Amino acid sequence: MSEASARRKPNEQPVLLDTELDHLPPELRWREWMGRVEAVIFAANEPVTRSVLARVVGRNCNLELIIDDIRAELTGRPYELVAVAGGWQHRTKKAFGDVIHAAFGQQGGQGEKELSQSEALVLMCIAYFQPITRGELSSFFGKEVSRDLIAVLRGQDLIASGPRSPQPGAPYTYVTTKTFLSQFGLDTLRQLPDFEALADAGLLSKEKLLAGDIPTRLAANHLEDEELQSNA
Repeated sequence: MSEASARRKPNEQPVLLDTELDHLPPELRWREWMGRVEAVIFAANEPVTRSVLARVVGRNCNLELIIDDIRAELTGRPYELVAVAGGWQHRTKKAFGDVIHAAFGQQGGQGEKELSQSEALVLMCIAYFQPITRGELSSFFGKEVSRDLIAVLRGQDLIASGPRSPQPGAPYTYVTTKTFLSQFGLDTLRQLPDFEALADAGLLSKEKLLAGDIPTRLAANHLEDEELQSNA
C-alpha cells in the first residue's frame, strides 16, 4: 500500500477519480455516471445515501434523474432500485417472493428472526409514539413490557436508545432505526400509515392494539410487501 493510500481516511474519495468527466460528450458522461451510481449501490450491503453517491459523480449531476434512468433500464429485470432508509438499494421485486422462499426458506436468506405478536405490537407502538419509555409502553398495554422483549428488538437493530425522558429518574426512551426502515421498506417515518387517518377509519385504536388485532392486519401487511425483498 502506498503512503498516500495509508493516509487516506475510510470512505474518502480517491484523489485520482475524475468525477466531472469534462472530456466526454454529454451523453457518454451521463452513461458513465449512471454506471458508477449503479455499481456503488450494487456493491453495498445497505442503502447508499446521496452523500456517498455524490463522491463518484460531477457537481452538476442530478442524482434523482440518474436514479430514474437506472430504474427505467431495470424494467423487466427481477430486481429494482428502491428508496429506503434514507438511501437507495437494489431489491428483488415482490413478484419473485415465492422464488426467494423456495430457494432460501421463509426468511429469504436473510436470517432474520420472525417477530412474535407481542414484539410486533411493541415495535409498532414505538414506531408511532417515539421517543417512548419502557414505562410508558407498559402503561399503554396495561402490563409490563419486559426488558427481554426490548432486548429482542434491540438485538435485531429495529430500535435503539433515544434521548433521556424528562420524567423523574430520566429513563431512556426508545426510537426506531434505519434497519427498521429498511426491513419495512420505508424511506422515512413519514411513510408510516397516518395514525389519525387509521383511527378515523376505524382501523387503528388503543383497544384494537391491546386486543392484539393490529399486528396481524398492519404489521403482516408490511411483511407481505417487503420481507421477501433482498439485495440483488
